[in-house]
Amino acid sequence: MAASAGTHTPVESYATGRAARELELKRGEFELAVQLGCVRTVAGEESGRRRVTRTELDRLRAADGFPGTLRERVRMVGTAQGAELLGVSTGRFTRLARAGLLVPVKWYLNRYRAVVWLYLADDVGQFADANAALLTGQAPETMRSRLAAGEDLRARNWRARRCGFLLKTAGDSWERAAVAASMLDTIQVAELVPDPYERAELRRLQPDPFGTPSRPDSAAAQATARILYADAPDEIRWLRAVLGLELDAARQERAAPRPMGDRTVRVAASGTAVVTDGVPGTHDEAGGRVAALCPDGGADPAPRPRPADRGGRVAGPASVEGVDRVAGQCSGGGGEDRAVGRRPAAEVGPVTEPRLPAAADSMDRPRPLRAPDGQVAKAARSANTPAPRSLLRRFRRRPRPALDRCVRRAVT
Repeated sequence: MAASAGTHTPVESYATGRAARELELKRGEFELAVQLGCVRTVAGEESGRRRVTRTELDRLRAADGFPGTLRERVRMVGTAQGAELLGVSTGRFTRLARAGLLVPVKWYLNRYRAVVWLYLADDVGQFADANAALLTGQAPETMRSRLAAGEDLRARNWRARRCGFLLKTAGDSWERAAVAASMLDTIQVAELVPDPYERAELRRLQPDPFGTPSRPDSAAAQATARILYADAPDEIRWLRAVLGLELDAARQERAAPRPMGDRTVRVAASGTAVVTDGVPGTHDEAGGRVAALCPDGGADPAPRPRPADRGGRVAGPASVEGVDRVAGQCSGGGGEDRAVGRRPAAEVGPVTEPRLPAAADSMDRPRPLRAPDGQVAKAARSANTPAPRSLLRRFRRRPRPALDRCVRRAVT
C-alpha cells in the first residue's frame, strides 16, 4: 500500500567509516574527499553527525575509472614528490609554498617534531600549467624580499582553507561561531564572549582538534599551537568579526544552555550588569536570558535560612541582628542584654586571644625520632653505658638507620 503524504520515509545512509570502505578509500582520503566536495554528506537525523546516502555511494561507484579516478583527486604529495611533479628542486618548491603560491591541505608532526606539509597533486599540476615562469630563473623581487623577512604563509593558508570548509558545512550560527572561536586563543574568546555558558557551548561545538598533543607544555603542543591559532593581525581581526556577527545571530536563534536555577551576572551592551537565570525569560541587550522570576530587574533575593544542627541551633548568624547580638555580648552591654532575655556579657568568659602557631621553620622541619624521657634518662647515666633493651625492643621494627640514629642520640 502506498505511503500517505504525511509519512516521512527515512533515507538510507551510512556512517563515514562504512562509506569509506564502500568507496575503497582510507580514512584520511575520505575526509579529504568530503572537504573538497567530491563526496556529498548529509546530517544525521538523530546524532547530527555527517552521513553518506546510498544514492551518493551508487553515483560515485558508477563513475568511470572507479576507484582510481576518485583516489587521484585526493592524492597528496609532500615536498619531495611535489618538487618532482614541478621539475624543480625541493628548495624552490618550499619557497613557493612559503610565499603562499601553493596551499597545503594537511600536515602532521614527524618523530623529530618537525611539521610535514602535504599538498594536493592536482593543485600542484594546475600550478605548473599556470605559472611556468616561476619554475625557472630568478624569483620576483617582492617574493624574495618577503621570504628574506621570514614570511611563511603555509599555516595561514591551511587555516583559511579549513575555515572555509567548516563554515560551509556548519548547521547553524552557533556552529559557525564555534569555527571562528576554534582559531582564536582563549584570551580573545573570553574577551569577546564574557558569558561562561556561551563559551562552554562554543567549546562543545568546536570541530575535533587536529593533531592536538596530550601534553600542553610539550614541544609538539607548541608547534601545533602555532598552526592551529591565528597570529597575523589582519587574520585575527577577520576571525573576531566573524565570531561577533555569528554570535549575535546565534543569540537571536536560541540561548546557550545553562543549568536550571543557576544565577549569573551578565554585562549588557549598555554597560549595566544584568542578573540572568536558567529559566525562560526575556533577552537582555547582550543576548542573555533575563530571569522571569526577578521582576525588580535582577535584585538579589532574600538569603536562604541556614540549616540547623542536630540540637536545633542555627549554624551561624543568619542576619545582621544576630551579628549585633554577638557583638553586644563581647562589648559588655549587660542591661540591654537582660532586657531582651539574653545572657549578659559579664557571665561570658573572658575573651582570650588565640594561640599563634610556632615558627614556620620549626613547623616545616621534621621531628626526629626520640625515646620517652624516662628511657633517655636511664640511658644517659653514663656515656659508656649501652642502650637498654627496652629501647631496642621499642625500635625493633623500625629500619636499621633509624634505630642507629635513635640509639646514638640516647647514649650521647
